[in-house]
Amino acid sequence: MEYSGVSPPRNPSQLSWARNLILAYQSFGVVYGDLCTSPLYVFPNTFIGKLHKQHHNEEAVFGVFSLIFWTLTLIPLLKYLLVLLNAHDNGQGGTFALYSLLCRHAKLSLLPNQQAADEELSTYKSDPSTDTATSSPFKRIFEKHKRLRTVLLLLVLSAAAMVIGNGVLTPAISVLSSMSGLQATEKKSTDGELLLLACVILVGLFAFQHSGTHRVAFMFAPIVIIWLISILFIGFYNIIHWNPKIIYAISPLYIIKFFRVTGQDGWISLGGVLLSVTGTEAMFSNLGHFSSVSIRLAFAFLVYPCLVVQYMGQAAFLSKNLGSIPNSFYSSVPDPVFWPVFVIATLAAIVGSQAVITATFSIIKQCHALGCFPRVKVVHTSKHGQMYIPEINWILMILTLAITIGFRDTTLIGNAYGLACMMVMFITTFLMALVIVVVWGKSCFLAALFLGTLWIIEGAYLSAALMKLPQGGWVSLVLAFIFMTAMYVWHYGSRRKYSFDLHNKVSLKWLLGLGPSLGIVRVPGIGLVYSELATGVPAIFSHFVTNIPAFHKVVVFVCVKSVPVPHVLPEERFLVGRVCPKPYRMYRCIVRYGYKDIQREDGDFENQLIQSIAEFIQMEAGDLQSSASDHKTSLSNSILTVSEVEEYDETGRQSSKSMTLQSLRSVYEEEYQQGGQVRRRRVRFGLTQASRGMEGSVREELMDLIGAKEAGVAYVMGHSYVKARKSSSWLKKQTIDIGYSFLRKNCRGPAVALNIPHISLIEVGMVYYV
Repeated sequence: MEYSGVSPPRNPSQLSWARNLILAYQSFGVVYGDLCTSPLYVFPNTFIGKLHKQHHNEEAVFGVFSLIFWTLTLIPLLKYLLVLLNAHDNGQGGTFALYSLLCRHAKLSLLPNQQAADEELSTYKSDPSTDTATSSPFKRIFEKHKRLRTVLLLLVLSAAAMVIGNGVLTPAISVLSSMSGLQATEKKSTDGELLLLACVILVGLFAFQHSGTHRVAFMFAPIVIIWLISILFIGFYNIIHWNPKIIYAISPLYIIKFFRVTGQDGWISLGGVLLSVTGTEAMFSNLGHFSSVSIRLAFAFLVYPCLVVQYMGQAAFLSKNLGSIPNSFYSSVPDPVFWPVFVIATLAAIVGSQAVITATFSIIKQCHALGCFPRVKVVHTSKHGQMYIPEINWILMILTLAITIGFRDTTLIGNAYGLACMMVMFITTFLMALVIVVVWGKSCFLAALFLGTLWIIEGAYLSAALMKLPQGGWVSLVLAFIFMTAMYVWHYGSRRKYSFDLHNKVSLKWLLGLGPSLGIVRVPGIGLVYSELATGVPAIFSHFVTNIPAFHKVVVFVCVKSVPVPHVLPEERFLVGRVCPKPYRMYRCIVRYGYKDIQREDGDFENQLIQSIAEFIQMEAGDLQSSASDHKTSLSNSILTVSEVEEYDETGRQSSKSMTLQSLRSVYEEEYQQGGQVRRRRVRFGLTQASRGMEGSVREELMDLIGAKEAGVAYVMGHSYVKARKSSSWLKKQTIDIGYSFLRKNCRGPAVALNIPHISLIEVGMVYYV
């Protein structure tokens, strides 16, 4: 029997238009910074090589603008705004959101400790799919073949690795492109001066991350909005002043004419055109912080028209000033407003870089939650999900400076950046096609139409980007390979370690044969035995009692795990069960977190755990079932009394743990010490007078639980050494003995990651031969 304290899920009310407008305003500083700074480098990266030498004319400029216009229309406007924003996972977007949806509806997850009880979570199936005949074959195929599930995971990891790589490339190309304006002035700066200034800005940008973006977030949206309005008016000025006929280039006939004339050179130029939509993925991946309506409003009514007019104006200027292509944006800016635009462009580049760095932290946290990234320190800089990962921040800074100093050319960096972005879009399209069939239950024809249409378009861009591998494109593949290898090695090693635990867990028959005393001395206190096992008794427990024949009077096997949902409600966090009969005083508690949840360091974990076990004991005894039709208040009046101290959550509302708080009286003792000493709060539990009417065995068990809590809590965790078996293949030995061991030694330990106090920690040495 298990108990999770489930309460009926709330139906979130639809956001008002006023709230959506506020969110749309805030989204400019988080979502669109990268996309809106693309005009700084699109045309220079498109007109390179033979296209610049042999097709340096007005018709080519018109054709490139037509390509940019239709690329902006087909990918961000139609694909993302009309389709992908509808494929959210309880309000969350991004590659992992699509993968999470697929894992729940087709059981594609490779996480080993998933249970049927996880499907009872209120957020597990908020939008259940229609089990149609068209979707069942896909489910059976994926569920039958583990290799297909592994390939799917590798695709998701490669997309995540590309996103992390963008955290290196975006700051480099954005800041370098904004600094290039200094070469358009009368006193041209040298390349060395520009490089030094760009490096200073980049170091400052990464050094600022630890303070949290929420401190200056109110500045981000106005900067991007001012930038958009500025490029809008500059675009209008250039259209009217230089070449109003550019408006005719909206016609797709100019694209046909462009390719007819340029041929292969025009096809290769698509690697530069695709830079106009870099940053589009942020509209989907940042969906959890906003709403689909707000993102649609911001893009359709401001971002899209401003970018179209700016590219149109820049093309109009270039059609009459072909020699200005290498620095096309700043050359097209009128002299009276040059310096204000330069300042705004620099600030907008910083904002765009900031958004990508924050997104990188977020994707790494999601990878870690799903068991695909080594343990790293995550510092939450605000209550709204913004975070900072120190180790990753400094790695990104070193790599960004290396790329900036090593290439010094936005064209080479742009080749790598464009390839990474298009790879992510390509994989997202494939996952979305699977969602259409498996999750939405639509026909295979509709999914094939969606996949085929977009893959033809995106495949053309991707093939052009791959042609530029020798000219810098290889960087994105190298970065993605490094991050992807680390993620898959960690995931593989973790799964093998779990499999070892599963096959070597303690036999329940052997445990029952020892009797309630377990054949050892049971000392006062609570022993929390941490393990990744969701069922069974881990081997570290028997290893401990074999060497030290004594253990605590109350034993709780704790499993902290992630489930493939974005959030788990606090009242559903703890899943409590019993391992042995009552006299053994042995329980199991599974602590569940979603991949977007924040594991707060509030020091209240022990108290919540005790409360959940107490609730389970009462529920199991039938105290709750006897009044299932009554309200909780009527139950408390008949059996229990309201405790003297009530607990409230962060919003000031009464906590959902009221049943336990009415059954256990919490006495808060504040200890104040002078001289700068730490102020500590101590929680003491006790039974109320009305609890005397309880069944004797229930009262005795609760008293034992409270007495054990007062005696102290100890945390028992395995200190494991993972090695490959001697009979393993050479590749497996290299993966486990070198790769996985290196990551375990150089990343944070499980005790630190779980915020376990070192003063109460007991580590049990174990060797895993996997």
